[in-house]
Amino acid sequence: MKSHIETLLLVALPASGKSEVRRYLLNLPRERRIEEFHVADNVQLDDFPYVHFLRRVDAELERLGEPRRFYRGPDDRFQVLSDWGLLLHLVNDDYAVMADPSLPTPEPDPCALFARIDEARRKTGGPVVFEEMEAGSRGALCRALEKDAARLVGELFGQRPATIADKTVVIEFARGGPEGAAMPLEKPYGYRWNLSNLSPAILEKAAVLYIWVTPEESRRKNLDRADPDDPGSSLHHSAPESVMRNDYGSCDVAWLVEHADHPDTIRIDAHGRAYHLPIARFDNRQDKTSFLRGDPSAWSDAQVRTLHEALAGPMARLWAAHRAFR
Repeated sequence: MKSHIETLLLVALPASGKSEVRRYLLNLPRERRIEEFHVADNVQLDDFPYVHFLRRVDAELERLGEPRRFYRGPDDRFQVLSDWGLLLHLVNDDYAVMADPSLPTPEPDPCALFARIDEARRKTGGPVVFEEMEAGSRGALCRALEKDAARLVGELFGQRPATIADKTVVIEFARGGPEGAAMPLEKPYGYRWNLSNLSPAILEKAAVLYIWVTPEESRRKNLDRADPDDPGSSLHHSAPESVMRNDYGSCDVAWLVEHADHPDTIRIDAHGRAYHLPIARFDNRQDKTSFLRGDPSAWSDAQVRTLHEALAGPMARLWAAHRAFR
């Protein structure tokens, strides 16, 4: 058995510390990181670049005098709520490319992205967008989004390795449900349905590290990290208030853990079978991670020690569950 987790789903409410935890792990010496946390050098996949790209699509459509296709407004929710699943079908595509060296790296071509987005919409039962668009509008949109497509492909594939056999693939995303929602959360909300959109290739190897904060703390940190000059940044973007209240106002991870078939797992029914994903929760309700947004030279020994000790227990439990179910 490998000494590292092959696929790590790093999930939480927004601004909970996902990217910061990953940054900390990558700043550890490789041997220590594998020995203590069982995380190898990373390949990172993330659905946020697609969230940002779809907002750019809508912005350019409005500029062209066309109706928005994805969001209700520039600071609002999805029009078609199953687009939460669309994002993960795009992640499936990216994982397949990373896992198979014979597959070409995607071209930074907006029109190719449009085709992928339409196909992902089909898989979640939503209406296609770009196929139905008038050719002139689609061409103008493609030209307007050339830089955005290049940035997206560069972020996701700019450091594509020759193989992922010796890597941990970290897949980072956030899901939730409306404020006050009853459990279990139903489609299109929560992790039970959203994880079912991941491919068998991902689910068969995945372990889940959940960064635990309250919705109230998530909203506070979401505002605190916002940088209006860099809305496409994974460390400094901010979700709109309507999204924070209606899509991230509750979380079903605790329910999934409590109703699992086995300890330290969650059950996800997908592709005609049940997947028992190993899971551990890192308690970040008292913030231990925001300091990691700064330069590593400014990290204090006390902050690092507190974080390291708090993270060690959940990662040990996750590794034990991973060994039992993988």
